[in-house]
Amino acid sequence: MPPEVIVTPDLSRTLARLSFDINRQVGLLINRSGEIETVVVGDHRSILIPELPSTRGQRGRLRGLRCVHTHLKAEPLSEDDLMDLVFLRLDLMAVLEVDENGGARRLLGAHLLPENLNGKGWLLLDPLPAHEQRLDFLQLVQSLESEFVRKQSLVEVGSNQDRAILVSVTSGARAEAEASMTELAELARSSDIAVADRIIQRQQKVNPKFLMGRGKLSELVLRALQLGVDLLVFDQDLNPSQVRSITDFTELRIIDRTQLILDIFAQRAKSREGKIQVEMAQLKYMLPRLVVKDDALSRLTGGIGGRGPGETKLEINRRRVRDRITRLENQLVQIRKQRGQQRGLRLRTGLPIISIVGYTNAGKSTLLNGLTNSRVVVEDQLFATLDPASRRLRFPRDQEAIITDTVGFIRDLPTDLMEAFGATLEELQHADLLLHVIDVSNRMFEEQMHAVETLLQKLDLHLLAMLRVFNKVDLLDDGEYVQNICRLHQAIPVSALNLETLRPLVEAMETRLYLNPKSSWSQGDGLHADQVR
Repeated sequence: MPPEVIVTPDLSRTLARLSFDINRQVGLLINRSGEIETVVVGDHRSILIPELPSTRGQRGRLRGLRCVHTHLKAEPLSEDDLMDLVFLRLDLMAVLEVDENGGARRLLGAHLLPENLNGKGWLLLDPLPAHEQRLDFLQLVQSLESEFVRKQSLVEVGSNQDRAILVSVTSGARAEAEASMTELAELARSSDIAVADRIIQRQQKVNPKFLMGRGKLSELVLRALQLGVDLLVFDQDLNPSQVRSITDFTELRIIDRTQLILDIFAQRAKSREGKIQVEMAQLKYMLPRLVVKDDALSRLTGGIGGRGPGETKLEINRRRVRDRITRLENQLVQIRKQRGQQRGLRLRTGLPIISIVGYTNAGKSTLLNGLTNSRVVVEDQLFATLDPASRRLRFPRDQEAIITDTVGFIRDLPTDLMEAFGATLEELQHADLLLHVIDVSNRMFEEQMHAVETLLQKLDLHLLAMLRVFNKVDLLDDGEYVQNICRLHQAIPVSALNLETLRPLVEAMETRLYLNPKSSWSQGDGLHADQVR
């Protein structure tokens, strides 16, 4: 069959007559060379296109197949036809009208668009007589793909970067969803993902199967094609059945917020202990998902969500995963013993211990460097510090303390990650003083502060003495505002980059540890701003 036409007049007549005689819809999947690859026979109302081989080709490419099928009652393209066009990334979806005598009447067609037109991502073609098609199909498809590639090139992305769409489906307030989406974008940036778009869908009741409706999912898949995206990152945690349901309709890689956080940890873990902790958390996350269809996981191999153990263990069975988790837990028990011995040595020195806690990227490592003249690695990324760092701090009155930087907290920190990092977090239980560092320049600082202190309460650390430290005050222009919020939250204002601003904090720590150790500095009794200016 000539590749320039959708379907030849002779084939149209044959298809229409066959469909009329058996009173069933008949469909053809035709490649760009004009060869028929698949024949599909449905019932009198619809056809069901079988599962097609996955195509992970070049961005911007359509599938290279067009679908032509009959309609027995002169119906227009149905919603199912348009959904198949989107989900299967077909070159064209065409309907051949069969008249009352079994003849071929008209061809109705639709193709995808490189950008939405009037809110739609597809275009309905003008009806064509079945016996005379005034359309060069091959030229149309080639020009479409060229335009897809041109539009996708407008998205700035590094040569080796994944490009993703961030998705949030929520029944909560939009402001809360937007704040969470901003944090998800920061997580994506920390994992070297280029964010091509953000989509927030609010609905009264979240769809338990897809999170969103099938129509919205098709819009999302089409948007991914238009932007050259091969990764969807959901802000909500997906259960195994949801991953299976979504991947059944798209060839895109699907990950959720927890998987993204685990991926960042896998990239950042440097020490043996950190690597063990991250691997155990990844395996615990993976374990219930090994029962789902392999496609959902195999698409992640070697990419986002598949680093660390993911590159070699996605195909192993559940028993081997459990065995591996058991071995890792035994190794962490040994690490806990070693930490206990090291802690005993520190306690015998008689030096008090100060632990820095706070939301990720609040400036904890920068503060440690400023207080101790150290060079702990500092990056403007979430979870830049995974492995704890301890330094000696000398006070003005020649007293000393050990000060420790810890892994940052985040809202809804994955439970498996909390359990895996138990050996690290239990160090906090032996602290004489906690410094809760808060990025006060972040407009969501109160929510972040609450998230950290809620986690401290879950870890039974809320009764320890604590000083709130409002960091990054240099990024705020209104000095009176800074004083007011410090007074309200009983916090000490600092800029970790400006050593002069650290003096009140050092004095407060020394007072708490040496001059007035019985006083309480926890949450309700911190310094007022006017006390530390």
